[in-house]
Order: sequence, then structure tokens, then C-alpha cells
Amino acid sequence: MADFRDIGLAAGVNILSALIFLIAFAILRLQPFNDRVYFPKWYLKGLRTSPTQSGAFANKFVNLDWRSYIRFLTWVPEALKMPEQELIDHAGLDSAVYLRIYLLGLKIFVPVTLLAWAILVPVNWTNNTLAQTADKLEFSNIDKLSISNIPHASQRFWTHVVMAYAFAVWTCYTLKKEYETVATMRLHFLASEKRRPDQFTVLVRNVPPDTDESVSECVEHFFLVNHPDHYLTHQVVINANKLAKLVKEKKSKQNWLDYYQIKYSRNPLQKPTRKTGFLGLCGDKVDAIDYQTAEIDRLSKEIDEERERVKTDPKCIMPSAFVSFKTRWAAAVCAQTQQSRNPTLWLTEWASEPRDIYWDNLAIPYVSLTVRRLIVAVSFFFLTFFFVIPVTAVQSLANIGSIEKKAPFLRPIVEVPFIKSFIEGVLPGIALKIFLIVLPTILMIMSKFEGYLSKSSLERRSALRYYLFNFINVFLVSVIAGSALEQLKNFSKLAPGDIPRTIGVAIPMKATFFITYVMIDGWAGVAGEILRLKPLIFFHLKNFFLVKTEKDREAAMDAGSIGFNTGEPQIQLYFLLGLVYAVVTPIFLPFILVFFALAFVVYRHQIINVYNQEYESAAAFWPAVHGRIMFALIFSQIVLIGLMSTKGAATSAPFLIALPIMSYFFHLFCRGRFEPAFVNYPLQEAMMKDTLERAREPNLNLKGYLQNSYVHPVFKDEEEEEDDDHVNGKYDDNAVVATKRQSRRNTPAPSKMSGASSPSLPDVVPEN
Repeated sequence: MADFRDIGLAAGVNILSALIFLIAFAILRLQPFNDRVYFPKWYLKGLRTSPTQSGAFANKFVNLDWRSYIRFLTWVPEALKMPEQELIDHAGLDSAVYLRIYLLGLKIFVPVTLLAWAILVPVNWTNNTLAQTADKLEFSNIDKLSISNIPHASQRFWTHVVMAYAFAVWTCYTLKKEYETVATMRLHFLASEKRRPDQFTVLVRNVPPDTDESVSECVEHFFLVNHPDHYLTHQVVINANKLAKLVKEKKSKQNWLDYYQIKYSRNPLQKPTRKTGFLGLCGDKVDAIDYQTAEIDRLSKEIDEERERVKTDPKCIMPSAFVSFKTRWAAAVCAQTQQSRNPTLWLTEWASEPRDIYWDNLAIPYVSLTVRRLIVAVSFFFLTFFFVIPVTAVQSLANIGSIEKKAPFLRPIVEVPFIKSFIEGVLPGIALKIFLIVLPTILMIMSKFEGYLSKSSLERRSALRYYLFNFINVFLVSVIAGSALEQLKNFSKLAPGDIPRTIGVAIPMKATFFITYVMIDGWAGVAGEILRLKPLIFFHLKNFFLVKTEKDREAAMDAGSIGFNTGEPQIQLYFLLGLVYAVVTPIFLPFILVFFALAFVVYRHQIINVYNQEYESAAAFWPAVHGRIMFALIFSQIVLIGLMSTKGAATSAPFLIALPIMSYFFHLFCRGRFEPAFVNYPLQEAMMKDTLERAREPNLNLKGYLQNSYVHPVFKDEEEEEDDDHVNGKYDDNAVVATKRQSRRNTPAPSKMSGASSPSLPDVVPEN
């Protein structure tokens, strides 16, 4: 069991690793040939030029200015000095609010840490309960700082009860203020942001089939009848997944052709060759340039044929469409109301912005979504269940006794003080981190299979599952396997009445494992994030072998989004650990604070200089962030009640029962008060923005602006003719709505005042 020496070694190793990463970053970022790796966002915005384009030859590769090395830590104040409003303009609201999660951690845990160390640590330390049970229970001197060191049925438990209430009140107050702030930021952002296609557009799904009309004609007819004064245009959803795969394959072949041509230009005496078999590893050896050229020609013909097919084949037309309106107010009304008597037809929701759409899933039939989500739920259950095995195995690494028992020949090695401290203080956290590397990819595949239509919703869904996985496997299984199971041998010797008491004392002792995990994942891991070693290597390889144009170079250096699906669950795990151990083992809290402070500085630098957000959801993820922190708070209170019930605190423990109940009602209050701002768009805000826009741009051609916004990306390169009948946004509100239905040749559009709907119209309307 890890003690202060083991934790000290782990802290030393991880602090040294973090310092090496930070110093390496500070030096590498100064070199001109790495400029595009550490400042790609400024290049993509066109606000930075490469230092390798001017100056002496040596200065193009190595920074020879010795003064810049003295100021190598200037990146820290530079990352902190940008004001938040400027950060929103530069990186978007999503990125700015994401950083506020780290700030929220500091706001909650700085006062909690100070209070816990000032009151709880002295209360826990000034006892000798664990020393009296040394013959029954394994413990270390770290555990003397935890609640396990309080005597059975002691009056000192009242201190923990009062501190639990104090921590809960402060956490809830901070969460409410932050929820209110983020909600205000979101509404202000929506009111002040520039015009975007998604402000005027809704996604309509489950369009009912009609034997007389195509999907496009049916959508146009429905909205001209039911939204006669506001409907503008629409774009039906096309299943172009096969075409997209062909285009992607062609780009890959083109990259290989560029590589072979560059290789040949550098050595004209030797033409490059490759094999025609699987991955170029087997088959006949042929001329690589001729082979790739032939493959590109073949794919070009297939792309042309497939493009024509998807335009004409009715099977490629999905019963869905992006419908755009003349005003934001009309789009908000349509997106937030029921369109048909049958609630399963004509389903409307806000369209994501074009950059946010995950086009592959638009081709999934709506009726199959329930089955898909059931399959994924079952798969996730088994994934979580079977992952218990490696996590339990990892926990055995933290127990020297179990290693010596299973491998007696290793006893002389593991008993060496340094190796013993490394095994108990460093190895378990590293092993668990390795097991979790492939998990985000698996969870993202599951989310895509479920059929979510936007990248933001895919990331939020994947983040939820990642959090559940961390809660079950990283937290619960680690606690159970690391405390109850490792004490199983001792339990067999105890009287039945002593077992619950022993479990209550043993569970807090697992804090030492999580301390090492936080140092490895939260300290060294965050420092490794800013070094960007993998992107650094990949960029230079691409730049040397594949980059042919400036556009290729931009694609090579683009770092993409920050990765909400992996970053947010990691933060939430630290919120969970901090809240659970705040009362139980206060020594844990400073390690959490170091993570939040370091991560805030590092990721603020990365958001300013590196990550280029692929989409903007206006902080739509915040309700999920708030909900998971509240879950952690309520769970920590339930754990504390269970723990104190085993400690004989019969007089003080019952006073904790009201705490999770009040916390839950606080969560309901916040959800009712603030969450609607993240789900619906207020009609008042929409009308204000429409009125201002009409006053500023009375001649705006909105249809021309929206016409091709939601065309599938594989068709974006094609030139499409504009409809001359709708120039400058002028429409005939009293026009007759044409239809091919046999029962109703022409359907008069309802007037502005009548609001009549289709079923109330006469069965047959005479043609003019």
C-alpha cells in the first residue's frame, strides 16, 4: 500500500516529466520550422506568415536569437492576457465556455481545499485509530489523514457533517452562478453573432410517402400550405455516402500520386514502383505513377456515374429535407412546434450549422434509429462489463503482496525500495491510462452507429458514455477491487460484526491510487498535450513527402477541434474524485487543484494558437456539464452517508440524509430555470434580430444566401443555377400552390388571416 515515500516518488517522476515536456515545448515552439505546428490557427486565419520565408538560411530552421530562450516562459502570460470577449471572437463561444469548466473547478475546489486542510486534516490526524487496528488492516501514513482514522462512534464526525453541508452549499452556489453566466453568454452570442444558415433552417424528418409527388414536391407543397407567409426554400437529403467514399478514395490516390511524383523528381534515374496487392504488400510490381494515374482515372469515371445516379435514382432521395424560412422567427416557430396531427410525421428540429452536420448519418432511415440505439446500449453494457477484467488486473499491480504471491521469484526485485515505490506509486496509473487509449474511438463509432446527425451531438453522446465508463470502471471498480478485494484475506479472519466496519475504513484508503492517476493523467498528460509530439512528427512527414501546394500544407497543419468527447469526461472524473474525497480524504484535493490550474493555462494556449473549432454550437453542451457535476455531488453525499453508517455515527449520520435530497431539488431548479435557453430559441430574441436585419439590409437576397448552404459537400463544387423567380426575396403570397395529387389539382394557399390548414379545404378546387 502506497505511503508518503511512494507518493513522493510518483510526484517527483510526474513533475520531472511535466517539466521536460514544458521545457521541450518552450524550445521547439521558438524554432522557425515548427511554427506551423505550434501556431496553426493563426496561419489558417491568414494572420501569420512563416519565418522560414525570409532571413538568413540558418535562421529559417533554427532560432539563433539567444534572448528569446531567456524569455521561453512568455507563453504563459500570453495565454492568459487575452480577454474573454476577444477569445470568443477569436475561437468561438464553445471554446471559451469549455475553458470555463477548468475555471469552475478552481472556483469550487480552492475554497474547499483551504477549508478542508484547515479543519478536517487536523481532526483526522490527531487520532490513532488505524494504529490500534494494525493487526487487522493494512494502511499507510497517508490514510491517517483520512476519515478512516476517526474512532468508531466519535463525536468528531459532526465536523465532517458540517463540512459536507458547507462544501455542498458552496458547490451549488458556484454552479448556479456559472450556469447563469453561461446562459447569458449564450443568449448574447446568439443575439450578436453574424447571419448563419442554421438560424433560418430546420431539419424535417420522416416525410410521409406520396404516390403522386416526389419528396421534394411533397415538402414544398406542405410548407407552402402550412407556412405560406414564411417558407423560402428547401434542400432534400440525398444518400451520397457511396459517392463520398469514392471522392475520399480518389483524394487518397491523388496524395500517393503526388508523393511518387515528388520522389521521382528528386531522383529521376529511378522510377518509383509499388505492388498491386493488398496495401501494396503483395502482387505484381508496377510503375507507381502509372498505377496511381490509372486508378484516379477509374475513380473519376465512377464518381461521374455515381453523381448522376444519386441525382436521378428515387432510392437515393431520403424522406428528409432542410427547409429554410424568410425569418428567424418563422424558423423558431417551425422547429419548436408539432407540424402534423400524427406526431411521428413531419418531425422538425433545428438544423445544425453546415460545418457541424455529419452527412453520413443523414442517410439512416428514421425508423431504424430506435433499433440502432438499443443495439448500442447492449454493446456498451458488455463493453463496460468486460473491461472490468483489465481494470481489476491493473489494481493488483498496486499491491506488492499479491505480486509476490503470484510470482515469488520476483520478490527480491520488487522489494528494492525504489522499484517498490515505482510499482505502487506510478505503474498502476500508467497501465490504466494505456487501457483507456482506444476507448474514445470505440465510443465514437457507437455514437455514429446510433445515427446522430451533427458532430456536436456525436461528441456529446460519446462524452456521456465515456463519463459513465470512467465512473463504473475507473472509479467504482478501482475502489472495490483496490480495497474490498485486497482486504479479502483479512476479512475471512474477522467476526461477522466487524466486516462492515472494516469495509467502511478500507474504502477511503484507495485515494492513494487516484492520486497517482491524477499525477500521470492530469499533470504529465496535460504537459504532454502542449508538446504535441505526435502532430509535430506527422506534420514534418507530410510536409516532406506529401505537401505540394499551400492548400496541402494547411490541411497538414490543421489541428481540428479540441476534442470535447475525450476532454470533458476527463475533467468530470476529476470533479467526481474531488467531491467524493473532499470530506473523506482531504489530502487528495491539492493534486486536483494542480490539474485544474495547469490544464486551464495549457488549453487556453492551445485554443488561442492551435485548435481550430470545426463547428459552433453556442455552448449547447453546458447542461450536460452541469448535470454531471451535480451527479458527482449527490453521489459523494450518498457515499459519505454509507461510510459514516459503518463508523457508528448514529447521531450525526442521519443529518446527512437531507443533503442529497436538497441537492437533487437544486438540480431540478437549475434545469427548469436555465436549461430552456440551451434547447429553444426565444421568439422575442428571434423577432428582435429579424427586425434589426430588415432595417440594416432591406434588399437582402436571403434565398441566394441560403440556396446552397445545405447541399451535400460532394456537390458543392458543381455550379448550380439560381432561381430567377425569387430574386431579391420577392414572393407572391397569394399564389396557388401547385400539386400533382389526383384529389386536389391546385391547393390555394391559406391567407395570412385565415390560417386554414389542408384538411379543411374543399376536396376539389376547379382549375383556372
